[in-house]
Amino acid sequence: MPPSNLAGLSLRDLEYAVAVADLRHFGRAAERCGVSQAGLSEQVRKLEALLGVTLFERTTRRITVTPEGEMLLRQAREVLGAARVLLEMARSRGDPLAAPLRLGVIATLGPYYLPGLLRDLRGRFPQLELRLQEGRTVILLRALLAGELDAVLLALPARAEGITEAPLFFEPFRAVLPADHALSACPRLGLHDLAGEGLLLLEEGHCLRDQALALCGIARIGQERRFASSLEMLRHMIAAGEGYSLLPLLAVPGGVEDDGLVRIRDVAGEAVGRSIGLAWRATDPRTPAFQELACFLRGVAPAGTTAMAPAAPAGRGRLSASRAG
Repeated sequence: MPPSNLAGLSLRDLEYAVAVADLRHFGRAAERCGVSQAGLSEQVRKLEALLGVTLFERTTRRITVTPEGEMLLRQAREVLGAARVLLEMARSRGDPLAAPLRLGVIATLGPYYLPGLLRDLRGRFPQLELRLQEGRTVILLRALLAGELDAVLLALPARAEGITEAPLFFEPFRAVLPADHALSACPRLGLHDLAGEGLLLLEEGHCLRDQALALCGIARIGQERRFASSLEMLRHMIAAGEGYSLLPLLAVPGGVEDDGLVRIRDVAGEAVGRSIGLAWRATDPRTPAFQELACFLRGVAPAGTTAMAPAAPAGRGRLSASRAG
């Protein structure tokens, strides 16, 4: 029978159970939590006994979360997230921006946006301790909802329940082509010019890939296409003459043309790009602080981008049918 009070319920035990659910392995969960496997297994069993529910189906080959466990572990993640917020709010003494901030940044933005931002950010919020994490949109949002991140810089819309978004700036795309490509002679290109088989894309899982396909009106990807694991590799493939692509403005600063091997061209159309924003959990009590942070980021939008009004619906008029990540 479930407990009628909280005396036997431990946040640490909830953390153990969530780790097992994440990793589907007691040994790796124990390593993450810094305890012995035997100790972690025992505490998870005690938690199951306390709750009166079997959280995991255990076999010699795999660990599976039971249907009842899925529901309870979802709540456990929220409890752990709230506990972390409580500790961080106490540490900040009433100023959430004077405390550690676990900030996720999508991989197609972080390396190009953060270098020019960090000095301004530390100047405005000198007590802020950033804990940066790079990844793809889906993974970062999952960590945000689980309370493992506090906020995420990403391309809007986030398309996730329980998330608040604040638009920051619109980042145009540029067409990047091999120097000897026929289209490189054109000073300005249309999206229809880029819809051929020569379009290079990021690997599946990168939202930027989906947005490039949507922009160019490509409904289906041929088997012969080549894919890159990162924007830097995509640039190398273009320089090698394999094809052309659309890259975010911040990834091609100053129109760098790789020793004459590539050409960078504007693309006609005001909505050819992505809307960058800050996202956080809608239930987070630090919402006013995140709004303040978003206001600051909007005010120092990178050169070549366009700051977005805070009340503007995320993604409207900016190809809201897809995200980039």
